Parts: sequence; structure tokens; C-alpha cells
Amino acid sequence: MPTLAETTKPSSLPSLLTVDETAALLRTSRRAIYAMVERGQIPGVTRLQRRLLFRSDQLVHWLDQKCASLPKELRQ
Repeated sequence: MPTLAETTKPSSLPSLLTVDETAALLRTSRRAIYAMVERGQIPGVTRLQRRLLFRSDQLVHWLDQKCASLPKELRQ
């Protein structure tokens, strides 16, 4: 099974993502992203004054590490 890093072209994502872009990538809400930042659960956070940005390469790598393999009965 290909990883997210293998299926996502490096040029398809900007190097820094906004909160909205990160929420879309993780398929969650802005509120959940802010909560994850507060708890230190999400990598690649960069603060520029009051603005939060996220390094897309670190997020993609983190997602790949979180991926579980499919059970044998679901593999084709």
C-alpha cells in the first residue's frame, strides 16, 4: 500500500499550510486543529506573530507514521 508521501506530489502542497488547509488535509475542523496544537499533538507548527502555519512535509510524514496496515481479509 503506497504511503501518503508517495501519493502526494511534493509540488501539490505548499511548504507551509494554513490552519484551514491543515484542517482540510486532516479532514477535521479548525477548532480541532487549534486543540491539537494546544496539546502538542501535531508536528510542524510554526508561529508567525499570531498566525499558525504548518510544515506540509512534517504533516505528511506524521500521517504516514500514524497509518495502520489493512487487515489481510481487506487486502486484494
